[in-house]
Amino acid sequence: MTLFDAEVIDELGEWGRFANALRTEDKELFDEMLRLCYEYFPAMQARGSPFLSEALFMSLLLMQHKTIVRLAGEIEKMKVERNAGLAV
Repeated sequence: MTLFDAEVIDELGEWGRFANALRTEDKELFDEMLRLCYEYFPAMQARGSPFLSEALFMSLLLMQHKTIVRLAGEIEKMKVERNAGLAV
């Protein structure tokens, strides 16, 4: 593990204090979001910014965008299936 690896891990860990101040259901969701950020760990390292929170926020935004795109696709698929059923 490089020094920067440790810095990214420390940054993610620092957000634990924020999570501890949340209501239980929000804390669980927040903890899940941070765990999912590790999927983008290589991209966070590549950013190489002294502002590690920026890389964390971009990871969170990317996760949200992927979810929105996936859900929008599922809605469109359901609309097509519904319309196909009405046409029969």
